Amino acid sequence: MSLKLICFFLCTLIASNLTGEKALLTAPQNISILSTNMKHFLTWSPVIIQGETVRYSVEFQGEYERVYANESWIPISECSLITATLCNITEDISATVAYNLRVRAALGARRSEWGTLKGFFNRNTTSLTPPVMKVIADGYHLLVELEEMGPAFQFCVLYWKKGQERRMQQKLVKEVSSVVHLDTMEAGAEYCVKAQSYVEAINRSSSFSQTQCVRAQGDTSMWLVTALISSAGFAVAALTLSFLTWKTSKIFQYSCCPVAVLPDTLKVSEPSSQLILCGSEGAEQCDLMVVVMPSEEVLRLWLQETL
Repeated sequence: MSLKLICFFLCTLIASNLTGEKALLTAPQNISILSTNMKHFLTWSPVIIQGETVRYSVEFQGEYERVYANESWIPISECSLITATLCNITEDISATVAYNLRVRAALGARRSEWGTLKGFFNRNTTSLTPPVMKVIADGYHLLVELEEMGPAFQFCVLYWKKGQERRMQQKLVKEVSSVVHLDTMEAGAEYCVKAQSYVEAINRSSSFSQTQCVRAQGDTSMWLVTALISSAGFAVAALTLSFLTWKTSKIFQYSCCPVAVLPDTLKVSEPSSQLILCGSEGAEQCDLMVVVMPSEEVLRLWLQETL
């Protein structure tokens, strides 16, 4: 009888030890979400078993699964039986709705209970930070280089001439592919820029970045170029005016006082012309009369005969 009691106590002790060993595989604790700039990560505290490697699996439940699919859960394949205590759930949180998440531990064939996130997670609660930017003065061009934050992001850029904050201008940058041109600066003037990120999917904006100011290149060279251009323009204008004055005077001269040129037939080598007046046909002698006519009269007579 005593032998049976001893066996009973030994079996009870072994069973209790086995049951206690299984109880050591507890559910993960301190489950939380880290979400910044539309990148979401689920984290939890590790389940520690001396000399063993514990693995973890993560599942999520969206509004559709909760309402229309009998509260089913979807495994995240990238976070199945992993050893890390962090899971990137960004690709799985694809809608602006409430999500529930859970994680459990596994050691061989043993599994823990599911540890569930307290409350729901919605991506519209993500923390948005201002973009990292660099303002550049390239000659008289005001440029800004913005951090690439992902396809969901747009940027609102404000810029102004220092001292003229009331005349601040705004530019919406939808795609960051290269340096963005903002404005053409005045020589020697200082311009300031600040920016904020914006996510249309959740209709939220970050705070503005720290203001950065740059100064355009000095105006010495600009004055020199302006002076050279002005001098050249003045010289061209003076030459053009002189030519037009000379041309106009010539036109007036030819219009009001034309130069009359006698035809060769009216030109005489002697200073007078002789006209011979004769009487009847039978007259043997003619009286010679010399008449001196002005050249203008000769021209007038010639024109009358011609017309």
